[in-house]
Amino acid sequence: MFDSITGSLRGIIGKIRHQDDVASLSRAISELKKAFLKADVHHKTTKDLLNAIELETKKIGIGQDNFIKVLKQELEKVLTANGNQGFVFSSTPPTVVLMTGLQGSGKTTTTGKLANYLKTRKKKVLVAACDLQRLAAVEQLKQIAKQIDVDIYFDDNEKDPIKIALAAKQKATRELYDVLLVDTAGRLAIDEELMLQLKDIKNAINPNEIFYVADALTGHDATKTATTFKEKIGIDGVILSKYDGDTKGGVALSIADQVNVPLRFIGIGEKMPDLEVFIPDRIVSRLLGLGDIAGLAEKTANIIDEKKAKEVSKKIKKGEFNFNDFLEQLSMMSKLGSLKSIIGMIPGMSAMAPALKDMDFENSKEIIRIKALISSMTPKERENPDLLNPSRKKRISMGSGLSEVQVNKILKQFKNASKMAKQLSSKGGMKGLQNMLSQMGPNGMPKIPR
Repeated sequence: MFDSITGSLRGIIGKIRHQDDVASLSRAISELKKAFLKADVHHKTTKDLLNAIELETKKIGIGQDNFIKVLKQELEKVLTANGNQGFVFSSTPPTVVLMTGLQGSGKTTTTGKLANYLKTRKKKVLVAACDLQRLAAVEQLKQIAKQIDVDIYFDDNEKDPIKIALAAKQKATRELYDVLLVDTAGRLAIDEELMLQLKDIKNAINPNEIFYVADALTGHDATKTATTFKEKIGIDGVILSKYDGDTKGGVALSIADQVNVPLRFIGIGEKMPDLEVFIPDRIVSRLLGLGDIAGLAEKTANIIDEKKAKEVSKKIKKGEFNFNDFLEQLSMMSKLGSLKSIIGMIPGMSAMAPALKDMDFENSKEIIRIKALISSMTPKERENPDLLNPSRKKRISMGSGLSEVQVNKILKQFKNASKMAKQLSSKGGMKGLQNMLSQMGPNGMPKIPR
């Protein structure tokens, strides 16, 4: 999502190689201007940002470390708008959130993602299907609610979205839900009818917060529409959808600065877990290629069972990792969301993220074949892969629809992977990884020869 800016920043930072080199700073500022404008950062935001970076760098002394420090500091300032971060719960449940946005912005899907995010944090969530404008919207929300296993309120016989919203709020209050997310109608463009309907729903249910879902792929239009929604009905936060598809990434800077409403979440993939809290300092760290260890720790803590992780670690060290363990780990990985976003959180690894853009770890052909193979095994065979003799492999081949050559290849890959995991978990097994990390500078970026 920051491919364009992050790639440019690496080259720009490398231009400042000497202390007090005013000419190199000027070149870096000029390159920054091109990078920001190319990345769809608003021209006024770009101008103000560059002035601040240049003045502050000169003030504390021109040098690569100081330039990175100032760049990080000023980007954080731009991305930090007045208001709440993440999800803020009401002191009196349920917390009612009105979800708004234009048709096609990903509003209904984002409502599902937000519900899933809250559910993984042990909250009781109710979603209300109040988008009666788009024919498939209610059915879409029903399917999403079923997929993530959260409750939904809908009324196929009611044509008034205000009555549905009020009934949903009554249910949420009566049945002690922590959060009520109200999915509302959108239009292809902003019109008076849409705004009047949203105002009526807002006045009827008195939400704690109003979120505007903006399509990151629309660039400057996302900033304009967010501004209009803020002026017409008032919004407390923006959720940027489809941010994984926006390689430019500049729309985040523009919205925070020009709309002056905090970005609360960003959509970073198509799956339900692919929604992240927008925390400015962490986002800037990733933008600069420095990773986001705190974000990664939080993401994994809510998904990965620490006790099971320790058990698997012990089995790997003993070389006892089996197919049941593999399926369990695969299930955990799928809950983390896109592999690209996870890689981007690891310091020094952001350069790998673009290569993983279209990689679907869970549904790749290889994973589907492995699942088919495991499904054709007996419980004992899954627990102990060493039992797989030629006759058993032949039976598995027929049951999985794979050739015997494919079966043997997958089993060999699994065996080799288990051996490698065992070696990495042993003493000195991480030496190669440590050598690679030692090539990184103090800022988590590759060292630049002087």
